[in-house]
Amino acid sequence: MRKPIGIRSLAVSFPSIIRTNDYYRQNYPDLIAHSEQKSAAKVFSSAESTSNSYEVDLWRQEMTPYLSDPFRGTVERRVLALGESSLTLEYRAACDAIASAGLFSEDIDLMIVTSLFPEEIVPGNAPWLAGKLGLRGAAWNLESTCTSAPTALQTACALVQAGEYRNVLIVISNTFSRFSDDHDTLSFLAGDGAGAFVVTTLEANQGVIRTKIIHTAETCGAFVCEYTTDSQGKSRMLIRGTKSANKMFRESFVPFVQTCCRDVLASADVTLDEIDFFIFNTPIAWYSSVYIRALGIDPKRTISLTPLYANIGPVSPLANLYHAAQLGKIRENDLVLLYTFGATGTAGATLMRWGKVALGSPPAPALTPNLLDNQIPVLSQ
Repeated sequence: MRKPIGIRSLAVSFPSIIRTNDYYRQNYPDLIAHSEQKSAAKVFSSAESTSNSYEVDLWRQEMTPYLSDPFRGTVERRVLALGESSLTLEYRAACDAIASAGLFSEDIDLMIVTSLFPEEIVPGNAPWLAGKLGLRGAAWNLESTCTSAPTALQTACALVQAGEYRNVLIVISNTFSRFSDDHDTLSFLAGDGAGAFVVTTLEANQGVIRTKIIHTAETCGAFVCEYTTDSQGKSRMLIRGTKSANKMFRESFVPFVQTCCRDVLASADVTLDEIDFFIFNTPIAWYSSVYIRALGIDPKRTISLTPLYANIGPVSPLANLYHAAQLGKIRENDLVLLYTFGATGTAGATLMRWGKVALGSPPAPALTPNLLDNQIPVLSQ
């Protein structure tokens, strides 16, 4: 008999610095003046396409209103302060998720960690975090770009279902600010944060129902990593967008969401109209509106916090899920469809029946008024 397995607790953690757009206006005026020659414009631009398909046109229509904004819809981003790291964010989120679930570190028999990017590239943060938490069980790293959270969730559910583990802690972090060049416009979009959740058995008819995950090889090469040396002589990796990224996204973005969501719903014999709430990853402001139109859903049935957090990579769906639950947009026994798109990784849809999910401590409020009230993207201020 299949056991009901899913999320018991959910926590998020963000760094102490909240950087508004005024920071860049005051410190990098020349960068803003020449923003259309930089990476963000290369990745997201109005460049002509040879295709006039519905999918391409939908992407173009939703993106166009943001092209006059050098911040591409971002209003605030949270970035690491001195002494903060992916490990410190992960540790806070993990402790909060464990405590919220009513558990102790010795109750966790497996931890799965995604660190984009880890403090040590090899072997990743898992062993360091496990030692810091005092875990006694297994701990390993798993990475699938922005779809890392649902991929880890699927892995955890399968292992609990098989009886290999009882309580699995999943920890996801993103520290784009460390790998962005302050003299490149991708830094405007770069945010940091972490999320953690405990996966275990739930009450009957709750938890994960179906998952559909596919690769996104079509987007390989959208971003590249360059290695340089900082002022102290230390090696540093920087992320840059390529000219091909814009074409890759506009041609593949809509087919991915339609394929994954259609297939996962069909396998569960559920329709879009039966879904109470949708959770997407929203690293860029218009992602949410493209998802909404591609699926033909009511904007009130989803949430997007891009203006508040900027691009927090694989943490984005967890932040949206946390705030949706915190605001009462998701309630116990609601049917939730989570979809994420990860460039050079995977795209995936997860259908779940929301349980009695305990939430960790809320993050610090936004500096800009009413940002949390926005359910769909807004142009930056």
